[in-house]
Amino acid sequence: MRAPAGGIIENIGEPLPFERPCWAGDRPAEIIPWPGEEEEPYALPFHPSELGEDTLRALCGFIQEGFPQPDDVDADAIDLYGFHVRDPHGPDPAEQEAELRRAAEALEPPRFYTLSPDGSLIERDVL
Repeated sequence: MRAPAGGIIENIGEPLPFERPCWAGDRPAEIIPWPGEEEEPYALPFHPSELGEDTLRALCGFIQEGFPQPDDVDADAIDLYGFHVRDPHGPDPAEQEAELRRAAEALEPPRFYTLSPDGSLIERDVL
């Protein structure tokens, strides 16, 4: 893998089938330089996040960004088990919850701001 700013970090073995279009330049990076920045050629023939999405689809069957394909797994439909770790010698969870509620009740109501045309903040009413 080559990092755009840091040179080659690792490039071992033949590319896997899903990597080949990226390395061949079939999926070029669309890089928009910041204003005032000199445009230098992008160091890779693709954007690393594009290759990341292709890798995720090829190895796991789903993507996080972009348009899903009909045979992609619907990752949102998969339930995962979780667990909660706590200190067995720590405070009682009910006491902690009550303390958090008391702290939240003691807070002032939130304030909301918007930017004025000159860039300063103006407090606005909650709708």
